Amino acid sequence: MALTKEQKRQRIKRRVRGKITGSSERPRLSVYKSNKEIYAQLIDDKEGRTLAAASSRALNVSGTKTEISTEVGKAIAEKAKAAGIENVVFDRNGFVYHGRVKALADGAREGGLKF
Repeated sequence: MALTKEQKRQRIKRRVRGKITGSSERPRLSVYKSNKEIYAQLIDDKEGRTLAAASSRALNVSGTKTEISTEVGKAIAEKAKAAGIENVVFDRNGFVYHGRVKALADGAREGGLKF
């Protein structure tokens, strides 16, 4: 029996998460996207806590989904700078690095994050 799209994403997510972890010096920038929204979190896996978060739901900006994703990337970069974080590990969470996920990453880079 073939895997569903969600099962494939979960398998990729587990494979990627086995290789990367976040720390307080270099947290994990985790991205999640739904059909309507996009979310980003900076996570310290060693402490098990979220250091900063941003989402399209909280920003209330308008435009295309890709433009909104870029703004979310800039917002998470601003929050990271306020927390004294410059370097992160990017976790695409099993999603293809294309479209909205790539736009969020580019926005975070524009905001000053390095990964």
